[in-house]
Amino acid sequence: MSVSSSRTSRGRIRGRGRGSIAVVPAVLSALLVMAAGCHRGESGVGPDERHTANAERGDPSPLLGAGELGADWHADDARTGLASWPWEQDSCPNYKSSDYPAKSHRRAAVERYYRLSDGSSSAHHVVETYEPGWAERNVDDVRRVLLRCATYPVLGSQVSFDVVDPQYLEGTAMLVRGRIARADTPNTVTYFVMVKRGETVSTVRLPDPGSRAVVDEIAARAVARLG
Repeated sequence: MSVSSSRTSRGRIRGRGRGSIAVVPAVLSALLVMAAGCHRGESGVGPDERHTANAERGDPSPLLGAGELGADWHADDARTGLASWPWEQDSCPNYKSSDYPAKSHRRAAVERYYRLSDGSSSAHHVVETYEPGWAERNVDDVRRVLLRCATYPVLGSQVSFDVVDPQYLEGTAMLVRGRIARADTPNTVTYFVMVKRGETVSTVRLPDPGSRAVVDEIAARAVARLG
């Protein structure tokens, strides 16, 4: 299936024509959020399996400013509580949260949501700090999620992930493409950039800008934010 067409205009990530994210039905927009890691309650999973019970909200300075995504992006309303692990996939039949132990060893986490002025698209950035040695294990957990949940059906659509570049940004990051396919609707594509530096992991989710160069620019800004 072909990737939806899109373009970048005046610093804004936006869709065009049949590939416009703005014309994706609400059900697919909801699926995109689910694929990005938002989760529903999972029977038998305690809070310590989703995040460290005593983890704290982190320093927000490593988070991208809305303007770093483009001129028409704005920071969304602040969310309360600790940021969820960005790779939760509760709709995937092969996913069990307790199989991924690294997230229970987070010391701190902070997140920011973004939206375009016209509300057509959203983005997300989360920065997590892990206990010594657990950031690398988190990367291993993410790789396992991407293998076990490489593709799965949800409400008549097919969610899939593929690793575009496992050694992105000279080996400091991973670039992943998520896709939601439905027979009567153009594909919805989202990019994920995960950067590990020491015990800190930064994960950016953004809608397909139609240009790898734009993805690279935003990824480089996320890396720079880590100092």
